[in-house]
Amino acid sequence: MRPPRGLATFGLALAAGFGLAASAYAQNMEDLAPYKMIRSLQYVQDTVVMGDHSAMEMQRFMLSTIDERLRTADPSIFADPRNVDAALVYAMSGGNPETLELLAKNDVSGHFDQRITESVRNYISGRGAASTRTVAEIFPEYKNLEIAPYLALVSANSVLRKDPNLALTYFDWARLIAPGTIVEEAALRRSIYVAEQNGMVDKGVAYASRYARRFLHSPYASQFADLFVKLAVENFEKIGEETIQEILSFMDEPRQREVYLRMARLSAISGKSRLAAVAAERAQALTSDGDEGPRTLADLYSGLASISSSDVTQAMERLSAIPDDDLSAKDRALKEAARQIAEEVLRPPVLTVDAPAPELEPVAAAAGQDAPDPAENVSEDERMSPIAVAAEPAAQDPAADASASPTPEEAAIGEPQKAADPAFDGFVATGRSKLDEIDKLLEGEGS
Repeated sequence: MRPPRGLATFGLALAAGFGLAASAYAQNMEDLAPYKMIRSLQYVQDTVVMGDHSAMEMQRFMLSTIDERLRTADPSIFADPRNVDAALVYAMSGGNPETLELLAKNDVSGHFDQRITESVRNYISGRGAASTRTVAEIFPEYKNLEIAPYLALVSANSVLRKDPNLALTYFDWARLIAPGTIVEEAALRRSIYVAEQNGMVDKGVAYASRYARRFLHSPYASQFADLFVKLAVENFEKIGEETIQEILSFMDEPRQREVYLRMARLSAISGKSRLAAVAAERAQALTSDGDEGPRTLADLYSGLASISSSDVTQAMERLSAIPDDDLSAKDRALKEAARQIAEEVLRPPVLTVDAPAPELEPVAAAAGQDAPDPAENVSEDERMSPIAVAAEPAAQDPAADASASPTPEEAAIGEPQKAADPAFDGFVATGRSKLDEIDKLLEGEGS
């Protein structure tokens, strides 16, 4: 969906205006306060996350211009605290981290609070956890200033592993005092991550719903989609299909289809065949006749989910009909793994022609029971594939004497009473070897 025409037009006009004024910026650089330039940058960034991606080029221009202004500014301008805050906001908004290092090094007058400066430097260099205590102590001093939303983001990212509830408190503070901004977008997106990582399903759903209503046109919405898919797949029984559809209803059909495809793929890899089938079916329903790529992927993931059904043969035929050229390398690996799994499920035990039939033990013969099915001795691990595919157990004759079956106590004590079958033992060993190969083929897919 395109952004509102008025917003897009205004963005283009703004870009044109800045382009015409670029030379004037260069000439009047010394007269322009950094905090005024930061306000323009914030406006442009907020416009981007609301859907006007044409402003991204203007964002790059603004960051470059502000960087030059800060580096060449007379140190006396930082006697104004607003310019100090501007330098910190610039660093937290994607600016050059070396510029803040330079300003802190040249600050002989003590205009910069070294506690804040050190915390921000740790944050932008990926060492946010190193400044947890400092941020927690100094944030109350700044929470009523314009820089507070940015410091709340830094604080939340500093504590999210040690104290996820406190991290969510900081994120909530940031988005509530900076609604409709890039700060709120980042706070919501990261809140979903914290909730998903820590089993806070209800909070994760609430954050995802807010994000879907407000920031679907953000350039970071793809990250949101990945987070939501993981949250939904891992907690499908608790969230429910209706809630998932409600959240996705805020998206246009292509976006919904993309999310359902991601959901079907992760579900198939995770062995959640029911959700994989439902998601693949939804993706197919949202695919038009000309969209062969998405339809192919939906067919693949639906086929993967069908491997664990009773009709393995039909599922295998569906997978074989999908051209490899239409799939990515990872999806081709999934298809090959599913094919091998289906072959192992369908392959019967191979017995030599000259091998004598195993004799029944006296207890089984006296009960009039048929020879036990060799497949009953296959462990659950041997019958399970990396995508949770299991062979269907053989149906039992309802007329069989129940007394012939071992009691739970007997089953726990020793082996079932039946003759050893070397041919079947070889079949089991071969099957385990094949499944080990499939495990290697799918290594890393679950992540």
